Amino acid sequence: MELVPILSAMRRNKVGAIIIVVQMAVTLAILCNALFIIEQRIAWSERPTGADERNVFVIINQWVGDPTNLPALLQADLAGLRALPGVIDAFASNSFLLSNGGWSYGVDLMPDQKESTAQAARYFTDEHGLQSLGLKLIAGRNFNADEIADLFGVNDQTPAVSVIITKALAEKLFPGKSALGQSVWIANHAANIIGIVDRLQVPWVDPSVAKFSDYSILEPFRYVASGLYYIVRTQPGQLEAVLKAAEKELFDLNRERVLGKSRSLTEARVEAYKDDRGLAVILGVVCAALLVITAFGIVGLTSYWVAQRRRQIGIRRALGATRHAIVRYFQTENLLIAGAGAAIGVALALSLNLWMVNAFAMQRLHGSYPLVGAIVVLILGQAAVLWPALKAASIPPELATRAA
Repeated sequence: MELVPILSAMRRNKVGAIIIVVQMAVTLAILCNALFIIEQRIAWSERPTGADERNVFVIINQWVGDPTNLPALLQADLAGLRALPGVIDAFASNSFLLSNGGWSYGVDLMPDQKESTAQAARYFTDEHGLQSLGLKLIAGRNFNADEIADLFGVNDQTPAVSVIITKALAEKLFPGKSALGQSVWIANHAANIIGIVDRLQVPWVDPSVAKFSDYSILEPFRYVASGLYYIVRTQPGQLEAVLKAAEKELFDLNRERVLGKSRSLTEARVEAYKDDRGLAVILGVVCAALLVITAFGIVGLTSYWVAQRRRQIGIRRALGATRHAIVRYFQTENLLIAGAGAAIGVALALSLNLWMVNAFAMQRLHGSYPLVGAIVVLILGQAAVLWPALKAASIPPELATRAA
């Protein structure tokens, strides 16, 4: 094997070898963590909310002035929306899915608990809420009409007597047993769990809420406020037509209002995760650029080495070395350098991820990423060195010796 002359040549060109090793190690470390972040952000942005997103839209309603008959206005609006052709159901709430805004509180298992058992998002709804969102009730029951109370704005502290919670929150509060019929304490008021839905995502989409992203509570309130959200579910394929009709219906009922940007939950998802998609694109471009730069670096340095070793190559060719042997020589040399870079890069990638876990509360890097990254770097190195190696193998023996 040609290891002795290869190692001897590498010692004479140690600066170039070290440059390639460092370049490949840094590329591997950044590549692994960038691809891991991309995968995590894409998976995060594709999480199901639990609602029938394709057929649900939201209308932001703001009353002009301070009407004194808000409960009657709210009831009239909801009756008008529910009566529209193509509407399955509608309700009013303080927040909506993928809005990046809403209310939350600590949920306790006993009064005066020092540290809450869980943090949960609050959604106000009446008996129409489950059907309006298309939520799947997996245990218990829905709210009854006589359980719904009016909640007047953000300063109203009326406690909820009964609540519906998500499956994830139920498992957090009562692991290994049924949460149905159990009581929880919210703001030092006891509430009975009467139902459990399969999934209902919190309104915030930032990864910082990952620990309680599916911890939501539905409270039996008609949200009576100057600003609120009408959430409407339509028959499949009728969302756009119903949305236009709904806005017209609301203005026909009362023009003393301002309607904000209406949107479907599908549009809300696109808007909510635009930063995540942008980050994924940027990191993808960075990864591609790093691979290209690393490849060109290997090609450049190897081409330089070929030019420096013309006499050595010519002598080997004159002594009977085949073109395949010359190519194999440079491939082996590069494999040793790339292998060292990959080994250092794996350690660097894990160290970088450990720092990001501590600094930004990110997830631990899966072991497959450094492994796959090392393979990619090795393949990249072998592919990049192929052209200079073929160029070296094509040098005629007599030309190389004359040029020396």
